[in-house]
Amino acid sequence: MTVQGSENSSRRGRRSSTMGGMPLNDMPWWRWRCNVRSALHMLSDPVFQRDVWLAGVEGYGDVTDAVYRLVEDTWLDSWSAEKYVGTIFRDSQEAALVDTAVLRVLRIMHQVGPDAPVSAYLDHHGWPEAVRAAHDAHLRLAASDGDDPAAPPRSLETLRLMTRAA
Repeated sequence: MTVQGSENSSRRGRRSSTMGGMPLNDMPWWRWRCNVRSALHMLSDPVFQRDVWLAGVEGYGDVTDAVYRLVEDTWLDSWSAEKYVGTIFRDSQEAALVDTAVLRVLRIMHQVGPDAPVSAYLDHHGWPEAVRAAHDAHLRLAASDGDDPAAPPRSLETLRLMTRAA
């Protein structure tokens, strides 16, 4: 459900506009939320991974880029997403799902290395579990933002445009 221009007592901030369904400045640290959502979306979609990352399609980065977006500003590789409830994440359920996804993806990254080819991630025995965890987190965050979780991931250029100063 998308509420535009009105307060919602269960959420901080106010939705002032949307881009592709995603509310802008709904959460205090909405740019970080956009980056986390982008990463989870790409990490959660095996068809996207095969057709875009494995095929080398430009404009979407790779697995390492997605992991970087997931943890770069948030430090989710060092502490729990629970720390960001009310700023990036709406509630403890979102935070718990993100924590699970981060831990599973980082475990694989540490095993195969950040410079490994995309195929090393996709062929890793733990990858389906990491994809499933990212998918669970992606579904929850997309639903909370009123977005269609089945829509294809947005390009990095679209993400850049979404997160520039509004």
